[in-house]
Amino acid sequence: MITVIQLVYLASATCFVVGLHLMNSPATAGRGNLVSAAGMGAGVLATVLLIIRSGMITTTGWAVLLAGIAVGSVAGLLSARTVRMTAMPQLVSLFNAVGGGAAALVAVGDVLRGTGAGAPVALDVAIGAVTFTGSLVAAGKLQGLVPAQPVVLTGARAINLALVLVMVVGGVSLAVFGPNPLVTTVVGVAALAFGVTMVMPIGGADMPVVISLLNAFTGTAVAMAGFVIHNDMLIIAGALVGASGTILTKLMATAMNRSLASIVIGGFGTGDDSGPLTAEPTARVREVAADDAAIQLAYADRIVVVPGYGLAAAQAQHEVRELAEVLENRGVTVSYAIHPVAGRMPGHMNVLLAEANVPYSQLRDMEEANPDFARTDVVLVVGANDVTNPAARRPGTPVSGMPILDVDRAKSVIVIKRSMGHGYAGIDNELYTNPKTGMFFADAKAGLASLTAAVKTLA
Repeated sequence: MITVIQLVYLASATCFVVGLHLMNSPATAGRGNLVSAAGMGAGVLATVLLIIRSGMITTTGWAVLLAGIAVGSVAGLLSARTVRMTAMPQLVSLFNAVGGGAAALVAVGDVLRGTGAGAPVALDVAIGAVTFTGSLVAAGKLQGLVPAQPVVLTGARAINLALVLVMVVGGVSLAVFGPNPLVTTVVGVAALAFGVTMVMPIGGADMPVVISLLNAFTGTAVAMAGFVIHNDMLIIAGALVGASGTILTKLMATAMNRSLASIVIGGFGTGDDSGPLTAEPTARVREVAADDAAIQLAYADRIVVVPGYGLAAAQAQHEVRELAEVLENRGVTVSYAIHPVAGRMPGHMNVLLAEANVPYSQLRDMEEANPDFARTDVVLVVGANDVTNPAARRPGTPVSGMPILDVDRAKSVIVIKRSMGHGYAGIDNELYTNPKTGMFFADAKAGLASLTAAVKTLA
């Protein structure tokens, strides 16, 4: 029986690796999710069989376990079916919180039984608790329940240093002197507080990177829980999540030209694209109406759409797909250029457009799209800001060195944007004052709908 269970765990781990590989491409990401889910399902079933064989759980325990499975399954199903795509980062953050908290409780339970000791227990409690509260704060910032702007407490760095010292000293005590409920409680409370004080000073614009970092923390905590209870499945799954989350965090920070240290220190700009649907009086921009923009689009040969968070926030993915279909029926070639941090997390924009049945073949990443902008007739920028700012190409600006989409090299640019509001970097976008750029001030959803209607009226 044990051999069979170990083989199932090995098969589950294989499913996780294959699933992660399939998630590299939008075309296979759905299949990757299913493969990974199948692996997790098999692993959970094998664990239940292991519990039955060992007889380590009472009737009351079984009732609690089954109730937890039922509640968790229903909550997961409902959240997956009802969450809006723009709220997906918040949901991911909540999942991080649940995973980190559960991992920490595994170690706490082991300590209360008098068997939990060593570095894995200390790391599990500390990392899991930090992830729990930090992820809740991050989700609150994205949802608007917690202020998105950096909230810096007086003496915050001294407080953080003190909390870290408490966790380190307590962790060493657990590792050296064995299980101690009081020390475990102190470490857990310090970690819970540190999760809050670490994330509160970070601006809402940096939350995607923070969520990815906390995802890596969750995986590490789960791996430590696997060491605590000697479960190979948890060790492998946690290590995979921790490694992939760390890589993703590094890629996102690079895409924003920000060091992870500067993000965690916090206090960076939280630009906002709200406000009146008009240009600022002092801005030297060329404003265009829907009819003028429609003519440019309708008589172009090649158009590239650059979606940003403004499109996601307005839930305008179906409108952009409808506009593309109308243009394609006129013989226009349409594609989409996706920046690594478009939306609020990597892959967010791809999934959003896939929801509207945009063909995967039309989605192009930054490296693939940039060489073709010079041969593009019109670029339609929808709610994207800093990722299109030419100021990134010269030193001395907050976005210097940040990889951008080279939309200013196209023959013509149309920007749909609510206002001249700044992006996360808090600076003006030089693209908007480029003579070849026309600013169409509108909500993304309404603006795209008006463009579609205008194109349809053209012969």
